[in-house]
Amino acid sequence: MNLPSVEYKANHSQLLRTLTMAKQLQARRLDGIDHNPWVEFVRLSKEYDTVNLGQGFPDFSPPDFAVQAFQQAVSGDFMLNQYTTAFGYPPLTKILASFFGKLLGQEMDPLKNVLVTVGAYGALFTAFQALVDEGDEVIIIEPAFDCYEPMTMMAGGRPVFVSLKPSAPKGQLGCSNDWQLDPTELASKFTPHTKILVLNTPNNPLGKVFSKTELELVADLCQKHDVLCISDEVYQWLVYDGHQHISIGICSPWPRVASLPGMWDRTLTIGSAGKSFSATGWKVGWAIGPDNIMKHLRTVHQNSIFHCPTQAQAAVAQCFEREQQHFGQPSSYFLQLPQAMRLNRDHMVRSLQSVGLQPLIPQGSYFLIADISDFKSKMPDLPGAADEPYDRRFAKWMIKNKGLVAIPVSIFFSRPHQKDFDHYVRFCFVKDEATLQAMDERLRKWRVELQP
Repeated sequence: MNLPSVEYKANHSQLLRTLTMAKQLQARRLDGIDHNPWVEFVRLSKEYDTVNLGQGFPDFSPPDFAVQAFQQAVSGDFMLNQYTTAFGYPPLTKILASFFGKLLGQEMDPLKNVLVTVGAYGALFTAFQALVDEGDEVIIIEPAFDCYEPMTMMAGGRPVFVSLKPSAPKGQLGCSNDWQLDPTELASKFTPHTKILVLNTPNNPLGKVFSKTELELVADLCQKHDVLCISDEVYQWLVYDGHQHISIGICSPWPRVASLPGMWDRTLTIGSAGKSFSATGWKVGWAIGPDNIMKHLRTVHQNSIFHCPTQAQAAVAQCFEREQQHFGQPSSYFLQLPQAMRLNRDHMVRSLQSVGLQPLIPQGSYFLIADISDFKSKMPDLPGAADEPYDRRFAKWMIKNKGLVAIPVSIFFSRPHQKDFDHYVRFCFVKDEATLQAMDERLRKWRVELQP
């Protein structure tokens, strides 16, 4: 028997490799979404000596009761090291149904109306995969958290954008409420192909808290066109200056306000334990909604991650049980956190103004955006690619030359709209006092450099 020669084997192997590599490796659904600007800015923040005010996480400890709950979950019942129920650790789904049910006046079944996910990010991804089909249109109100667009595209949908428009009074410090929806423009975005509208209140990056009038506009259009609403409400407890968070799917947390009629049946409400209890690394989120919608999310969930880490869920369950006992009282963390963060916000506003940045005062969330128009007119030729939005060049310049990290707001806009909103950067003020003092020191040096 004649065996193949070594040379034949080598040539045959090379041919197979060539044929294999000729195929497209990536799935088509990844086309156009491979670049993530966060990777670049996180890398730059580590390369230089910076105060990181870009990423949205607290750099202080969660409340003592939350830390103790996690410690107990790790060191207590050994069975918490094992799998739990697929759609959520039963004590957690039970307290979420009870907490939001009593608070919002909506009867909730922990098995049918609640799904626990790997963070709110996981809830969003599961929702898009479960509900968006090829050719479906998804209306996104921008500026918008930058995962909505790629998640829509990965599911085969087509994102349709409508921009909030600023209208700050001249000579006054602007605020996030100055950014408004144009009712006519919003209505024009609805077509027979519209499947979902994505709402984010309080909004990231703007910090806008949508009013009941604005939510009624959205609700009326969703019902008129038979459209679902995904309502991202991860910052619902971070609301300032007497403003009120209202959930479009149910009702306002406090004080009680009647639901927007008809919206419970067509709304998914997304929440986050990480944002609620200042523990973003726990990655516990949830989706709440009617069973006829939730059952489709459960299908995706059971065929992807199946269930979430048990111990983190057990800790979050204890946190909500504690919060339910203290809710509305001075001891409530959901009252204490926004009170403390409002002081941080005001501190940052004053400090940024000292070097010519013009902050917009947010009504809610972790963030404020600052107008850099004066810098754009005074130093328009910062290093960068010719087609790179100015705010991205400015953010890189500030990292390298001033040691301060912020995120360019243009990344929160669709590509056609980025050129219209390239004169803002986003800062996170949910930071430790030491971080804010370090920011002040960098800004003092900057202010000295500005003096003639």
